[in-house]
Amino acid sequence: MAGVLLLGSRRYSSWSLRGWLAVRLAGLDVTEEVIPLKGGGRTTEIHARSPNRMVPYLQHDGADVWESLAICEYCAEIAPLLWPEDRIVRAHARSISAQMHAGFRPIRQNCSMDVERVPASLLEISEELAADVALLSRTLKGALMRSGQLTPFLFGDRMTVADCMYAPIAIRIHIFELDVDPVVKTWVRTMLDHPLMREWYALADAEPAEWRLVY
Repeated sequence: MAGVLLLGSRRYSSWSLRGWLAVRLAGLDVTEEVIPLKGGGRTTEIHARSPNRMVPYLQHDGADVWESLAICEYCAEIAPLLWPEDRIVRAHARSISAQMHAGFRPIRQNCSMDVERVPASLLEISEELAADVALLSRTLKGALMRSGQLTPFLFGDRMTVADCMYAPIAIRIHIFELDVDPVVKTWVRTMLDHPLMREWYALADAEPAEWRLVY
């Protein structure tokens, strides 16, 4: 193996999913190590090993890379097709990827990722959350319809960094039945049916029961 990819519990760790997808799509030869999350930022095992005290953290061929978007960029250096080939389209993809990394806080705060959660609509949706969902829907639809026709993934017929960054959002849309455009719902179904996403779900299901958090 050429390196190690440090992850948090697959059931809950949305940021780990982003980095993991990029690493797998790039075909990096790494060992995956999973540390169970304890909630509330109390996972000291991660603090002791990761430079930013969070996951994912990639050590590969002499490089130390942390933060999901940085890992995605690193993987795209090895597998350039993780970004669109066209410069202008690539700029769009980079912009919405950075937007996901820095934004959509109301969705992330109110719709935590739990891949085993049974889909159900939220009982209450604040104005702030509704506005964030509307922005998300416009952002994703704008990418999916950029060419004038619906594409399977955000920037064409293959998964790119942008899809990696929004993969946990696809899960959140599904489990919380968020009110997004039908075009976006089609993308959610495509994402959840991708072999790597199905593999992530299976690996999450296989994690020990004692790793589950109590809400």
